[in-house]
Amino acid sequence: MPDTWFTADFHLGHKNIIRYCNRPFQTVEEMNQEILERLNARAKTNDILYFLGDFCIGPKVPAAELRKKIRCKKIYAIPGNHDKDIRKLTQEFSWLDALAEASLNGQRIVLCHYAMRVWNQSSRGAWHLYGHSHGRLPSQGTSLSMDVGVDTHDFRPWHFDEISEQMASKAEITHDREEGNSRSGVPNDSQNA
Repeated sequence: MPDTWFTADFHLGHKNIIRYCNRPFQTVEEMNQEILERLNARAKTNDILYFLGDFCIGPKVPAAELRKKIRCKKIYAIPGNHDKDIRKLTQEFSWLDALAEASLNGQRIVLCHYAMRVWNQSSRGAWHLYGHSHGRLPSQGTSLSMDVGVDTHDFRPWHFDEISEQMASKAEITHDREEGNSRSGVPNDSQNA
């Protein structure tokens, strides 16, 4: 069975992103190579990759060449704000809408390049995965949302199981808070329903 991976914000070919995000690379070529190597070290040929925007900067020909360096064949892509020309690569990526939903192993997931405070089924345990913010948004604590961009994970993609562990920790904290509130007499959401 193939593994499922999530990532965003490669910004391949984007010289200024090194400075903007304080990435530990001296050149664009080094950044491109390192990000692609770290992806290929984890995501195998028959795995599934969800890419949540900002693949690279520039026209579609160099982007197509960069895409060929990724061994994972099935990439579902959500467009990012830098993906205008890249959206023309319909053979290289399976493009989804700017807001998409998936269900993996019974888990509902809302996918978008941008972070949201609420999303479909957020009150019923659905996750929200996003990019764009390069790890700079303050944590929402127990919110079942997560920045899956490369700047948040040592320039590697996130495996579904890693995300599941992160979300389980958030859900446990939420449960513990609700239990504490109900013992202290403070109403929780389930008591208000």
